[in-house]
Amino acid sequence: MSDLSKNDIERASFAFSIYDFEGNGKIDAYNVGDILRALNSNPTLATIEKLGGTKKKGEKQLTLEEFLPIYSQCKKDKDQGCYEDFLECLKLYDKAENGLMLGAELTHTLLALGEKLEDNEVAEVTKDCMDPEDEDGMIPYASFLKKVMA
Repeated sequence: MSDLSKNDIERASFAFSIYDFEGNGKIDAYNVGDILRALNSNPTLATIEKLGGTKKKGEKQLTLEEFLPIYSQCKKDKDQGCYEDFLECLKLYDKAENGLMLGAELTHTLLALGEKLEDNEVAEVTKDCMDPEDEDGMIPYASFLKKVMA
């Protein structure tokens, strides 16, 4: 944990306190991924589980002292993509190299590749983040990605 700066610890403490719903200095391990993402990390579901997060609410509680090493480890993890990485992946679907891809291809990608999303999750993400398709079914993928990563 010594690799966390004073600012990192303050930010982590603040994010932790938001998820301390009962005010008892503990969070549900189910919320670990949400807190890490609020701290600008992008862990996969497998990473969250490996670090101590749970898939079900109420299985495990964590104190701040237990959470800080999790945050520290997540910060060190290089196996998480950033905006530029994801943008490069979506460029593979930009056949005309004009910043557009088929909305249907984006939906398929979210359903089929990486940590696959369920149909209802994809519907929610596309509704909230995807610009309307043009007459050819194309969308600007960079603006979609910015909204998702915000």
